[in-house]
Amino acid sequence: MLAEGRGLDEADVLACLTLDAERLPELLALAHETRQKWCGDEVEVEGIVSVKTGGCPEDCHFCSQSGLFPSPVRAARLDIPELVQAARQTRATGATEFCIVAAVRGPDQQLLDQVRDAIVAIRADGNDVQIACSLGILTQAQVDDLRDMGVHRYNHNLETARSHFPDVVTTHSWEERWDTLRLVRDAGMEVCCGGILGMGESVEQRAEFAAQLAALEPDEVPLNFLDPRPGTPFADLPVMSATDALRAIGAFRLALPRTILRFAGGRELTLGDLGTRDGLLGGVNAVIVGNYLTTLGRSASDDLRLLDELRMPIKALSAAL
Repeated sequence: MLAEGRGLDEADVLACLTLDAERLPELLALAHETRQKWCGDEVEVEGIVSVKTGGCPEDCHFCSQSGLFPSPVRAARLDIPELVQAARQTRATGATEFCIVAAVRGPDQQLLDQVRDAIVAIRADGNDVQIACSLGILTQAQVDDLRDMGVHRYNHNLETARSHFPDVVTTHSWEERWDTLRLVRDAGMEVCCGGILGMGESVEQRAEFAAQLAALEPDEVPLNFLDPRPGTPFADLPVMSATDALRAIGAFRLALPRTILRFAGGRELTLGDLGTRDGLLGGVNAVIVGNYLTTLGRSASDDLRLLDELRMPIKALSAAL
């Protein structure tokens, strides 16, 4: 793996996920060495904003934005000036990525037109941040449209292992998500695909998920940890332990040695400040700063201060381009 950059197979990922706790520092040290060897020292910083929140017709059991569950999230939509302001605030943190997210099964023409107008307005504001989108399941025509708008990267999470997916979502299939990701890759956009750990999957299914992500060869993998949301079917699931979360970070890095591995939602609850530091020294090389879609995150200044303390340079936009 270190010599050639080839990731661990599913069996070896499972071995890492089941290591005794006293061997966790070894796993994280190897994951950090792997990250440095194949990805370098830089950390990619990203901000996200929800252009359409709530009212989603899908039944993803972890998500408080589903219109099928009695969660406290209410439907809302941002206008173009609000998106421009959010992009401006994101760029001010030093972020190179700004992701526009919508709670939908897939985009309609009105949403695509809004994204197009937002990108034009963000560029007219003098903002050179790279634009990513997460708008659900796409058709070939929609993929081509987003590419032509200048969307740099597209996020569509597989969420969990294929074998566990029917226990998480019933209104669409794992295969539909996979097909969208292949369309995105074939169109020349970068692929961002990860998921959420701690949704009742077995440790074997976590290893399965890592292997399936490796087969996809995504450019970026956001690792989320379940933050149980009131009113959702997963509201009463226990929070994943910090030890298991760190095992997963190390194991996923060794499965995906060349990939951007991003800290995403739930790290504050699952890992806290100390665990966040351990994760950055255990294979993570990207972070979402600020708040998430419906939950609070760490302040951007806290994350940037931590990166400075760890002497981890923030990836520059010029280098990314």
